[in-house]
Amino acid sequence: MRYHSRVVDCELRQRLSSTGAVVIEGPKACGKTATGRNLAASEVLLDVDENARQAVAIDPRLVLAGDTPRLIDEWQIEPAIWNHIRRAVDERGQPGQFILTGSAVPVDDITRHTGAGRLTRLRLRPMTLFELGQSTGALSLADLLNGNRSACRDSGLTIQDLVELLAVGGWPGHLRLTSRQALRANRDYLEEIRRVDISHVDGVRRDPDKVGRLLRSLARNIGTYASATGMAEDIGGITVQTVLEYLASLERLMIMEDQPAWTPHLRSRSRLRSMPRRQFVDPSLAVAALRTSPEGLLKDMNLLGFLFESLVVRDLRVYAQAMDAQVLQYRDNTGLEVDAVIHCADGRWGAFEIKLGPGMAEQGATSLLKFAERVDTEKCGSPSLLAVITGTGYGYFRDDGVAVIPITALKP
Repeated sequence: MRYHSRVVDCELRQRLSSTGAVVIEGPKACGKTATGRNLAASEVLLDVDENARQAVAIDPRLVLAGDTPRLIDEWQIEPAIWNHIRRAVDERGQPGQFILTGSAVPVDDITRHTGAGRLTRLRLRPMTLFELGQSTGALSLADLLNGNRSACRDSGLTIQDLVELLAVGGWPGHLRLTSRQALRANRDYLEEIRRVDISHVDGVRRDPDKVGRLLRSLARNIGTYASATGMAEDIGGITVQTVLEYLASLERLMIMEDQPAWTPHLRSRSRLRSMPRRQFVDPSLAVAALRTSPEGLLKDMNLLGFLFESLVVRDLRVYAQAMDAQVLQYRDNTGLEVDAVIHCADGRWGAFEIKLGPGMAEQGATSLLKFAERVDTEKCGSPSLLAVITGTGYGYFRDDGVAVIPITALKP
């Protein structure tokens, strides 16, 4: 298959130019191997090459020999190879020696200390609408945060189109599938996680039925602040401790990526809430867990709104990573919430409300302006951007300075 360019490609090149090895991490099927292969000069695939796994046990240097950068795919299958890679990087003394890919964090966390200064981690997520070719790219997030006040036309995508894209997800392997085939593949993906992967990731037997019920609870609570206690009650017949253990395993498989809270200095006496928002790495997994379809989602607009928020957060995370920024969220004790806050390493920040329909831009703008008044700008700086992200429609700046941005026009 032809390689589809990813936003992370540029970052991977930059890191290879300055670091001995780059570890590409992300959930299964998000495109790690293809992304690594795009820049690798040679490769070894440990998940399919039994001879290579045997060679690791005999003499790992056999596996590490080859043109550089050398791709070591699914390296965590043979975690002992980590120290040999680290040693090879030291001995060679050159950047760009290895690209490692992995879909899970090894159970003994072998990489916690020994890779410092030698290896760097790069997160890969499912494809954004821009990478899928479903965003016009008329508006650049980086430019908007830098003060550019661009406008754009309606992309032409309908809500029905957007719902189908949301349900299919950003999985590169789905590019050659029909929507119906992709929906089935997503359910099979979760089934494999429920039955096999969640037990393999940390070597502890997990109850597939309870895992399935937890996945459905997560899907029902996507984009919310659901606690482990609340989910245990929602599921029934499971302890809070078990929920916490299962959640930790799902995070190690990188199919869950909760959205942390932003805790700025405030002018008011409002008290910040630090609970993260529950998010799958791709909203299509929630659709699969609920065994619904695009047609079913259009009959439940409340659920669809939360899933659309999750899609936008997925895309913002990819775009924000390209500019060395985080995607957070805000909530305080008065009930004021902000769906996404992008906080850059240089201190700049922008706040975003996410509304599926363009007609809800007024409501989103009101919340953003109220939020901006509460932030202590002497300590946090003024916002670089306040924006309502919509599903469709035109992109423009309102008279109050709040931008309206269709997700179908956004790029890094």
